[in-house]
Amino acid sequence: MLLAAGPLLVASITPEPFAVAMAFFAQRIPWFLFGLFAGAVVDRVDRKTLVVAVDVLRAVVLALLATSIALDAGGLFVIYAAMFLLGSAETIADNAFSALVATGVPKQGLGQANSRLMGGVIVTNQLTGPPLGAFIFGIGTAYPFGFNAICFAVGAALISRARLDRYTAPAAERRAVRTDVMEGLRWLWGNAPVRTLAIMIAAFNITFGAAFSIWVLYSYERLGLDEFGFGLLIATGAVGGVVGSAAFGWLEQRFTYTTLLRVGLVLETFTHLGLALTTSPPVAGAIMFVFGAHAVVWGTTATTVRQRVVPAFLLGRVTSVYLISVFGTLALGGLLGGAIGQQWGVTGPFWFAFVGSSVILMMLWRSIAHVGHSADEAEEVSDTAAAAAFPRP
Repeated sequence: MLLAAGPLLVASITPEPFAVAMAFFAQRIPWFLFGLFAGAVVDRVDRKTLVVAVDVLRAVVLALLATSIALDAGGLFVIYAAMFLLGSAETIADNAFSALVATGVPKQGLGQANSRLMGGVIVTNQLTGPPLGAFIFGIGTAYPFGFNAICFAVGAALISRARLDRYTAPAAERRAVRTDVMEGLRWLWGNAPVRTLAIMIAAFNITFGAAFSIWVLYSYERLGLDEFGFGLLIATGAVGGVVGSAAFGWLEQRFTYTTLLRVGLVLETFTHLGLALTTSPPVAGAIMFVFGAHAVVWGTTATTVRQRVVPAFLLGRVTSVYLISVFGTLALGGLLGGAIGQQWGVTGPFWFAFVGSSVILMMLWRSIAHVGHSADEAEEVSDTAAAAAFPRP
């Protein structure tokens, strides 16, 4: 619901592209500020308890935001502050959840598990949520945020009942946070495939963040859609995501991870070109359908590669570096897209994204093969063997 209601709330206060992009930036910048620390925390405490606590925190923040909007005290500063707090909580929750999946599922089943989880997220978070959020926003601006607070509280209750083994960090891991953080950084930098994957996602998320930071203004001014139409446009991409989730098992059996990664990045590059050229809502919807399928297949592939290669005792710290590449660069791209949109209009960021993605794709094309092969050839390694093979300071 927030995917639609959040941008609509900011756009209802100001039509300035940079101001709209600032809300996107406020939610992503915590990854730069706290991402590495969050990874160390995830590797030190019980991960299920951590997810529950953070979901409760997010429920409280959203309840306070809904209250401020209802009392007509929800100005831009309040919105930016709420987005910053939600983004800060996300640095821990997303990392801990990914670690829960990686340690709770056999490595040979990670691709299937990730595709099913992502399919469930898409149905609720992108397919059902945005049209509902946009519709309820039209009834009352505070309602979507209050309802979302309830959803986080329910999510915390459900996770608390999940039957997962309690994680306890080995005694040797309990050192200074800085030491733990540096260990994760050294491992990632020393593993060429995971390092390349992090660089790849960082580069492409700058272009993606630039284009989609002003997505709501693009739908208004370029496509002529209203609030509900904006929600439907997001949902169209989610429908494609459901198709991608359902097809991942079939694709994983017939194509290498290298092929899936390469084809996906080609599709993403031409998504930006198609959106820059069209003024037709049906055409934009079709483009987003294909993009949604690509996003799920590519995201599942990249996550599976990382989870199969990274040792369990380093998952939190290495994942934090990877997620900084994902979300931190989205924040930078969002600021860049806002500035470009302010100067050259709502299609400017999409042209930037197309040209930038094309250049990045040509530079990384050969390196993608090393990323894919690392997962294709991965064998299950015990944490003890992985720890013994990794030199400690």
